[in-house]
Amino acid sequence: MKKRLVLLLTTIAALVLILTGCSSNKDATNTKTKGTLTVGLEGTYAPYSYREDGKLKGFEVDFARDIAKEMGLKVKFVPTKWDSLIAGLNSNTFDVVINNVAMNKSREKQYIFSTPYIYSRSALILKKDNTDIKNITDIKGKKVAAGTGTDNYNKAEKYGADIVPSSDFQTSMSMIDQGRVVAAVNSKEAFLTWKKDHKNTDLKYQVISSKYIAASKIAPIYNKKSTGLRNDVNKAIKKLYKDGTMKKLSIKYFGEDITKK
Repeated sequence: MKKRLVLLLTTIAALVLILTGCSSNKDATNTKTKGTLTVGLEGTYAPYSYREDGKLKGFEVDFARDIAKEMGLKVKFVPTKWDSLIAGLNSNTFDVVINNVAMNKSREKQYIFSTPYIYSRSALILKKDNTDIKNITDIKGKKVAAGTGTDNYNKAEKYGADIVPSSDFQTSMSMIDQGRVVAAVNSKEAFLTWKKDHKNTDLKYQVISSKYIAASKIAPIYNKKSTGLRNDVNKAIKKLYKDGTMKKLSIKYFGEDITKK
């Protein structure tokens, strides 16, 4: 009898190991390349993702690496211009886009998101001597730089700006400097990082009150078929919050913890 019990327990243990192995394999097949998490990002938007000495760095680069590590996967970055970044999800160019993408109702109709990892406040960026614009309502009818298809574009449009399309953050700053636009709507964190390398700039920022624009929920975004992968990433993010990695990364790149509401 005792031998049968030992045999039964051994069999159950073996089945558990087999099922665990199947689960791991399933996780791997949830990605376009087995064993690798392919991540789309711009690589031009510090401190989220940028290049230093030719190498990709930034909060979202480290964040993606930590997620992949938790899932037992390698990570592959595919730098892509914003114009075709999110569309790359439906063409299976990436498994996920991690690029300061804000959750909004329009995107949620076409894509799915993981749990947010940043709560980003919007800011108006303009010249120091500009005293005409004191808050977001003052941009009505004025030329404002914003990337087409970005959440910043939607915010500027909501308040009646005459939007001039901009391909990236540096272009927006140049457009203000050149007088082609009077302001840009973007993240405070991006501006403060840019300012470190442009100490003599005559640009300033004004945080937009939550009375007008609530903090943006920033999250990984996937095509609608990737529910399994999304769930696996959610589990990894939960672990990164629990072990303090998220707070540590945020302070490293933003100087404060913006990973919580």
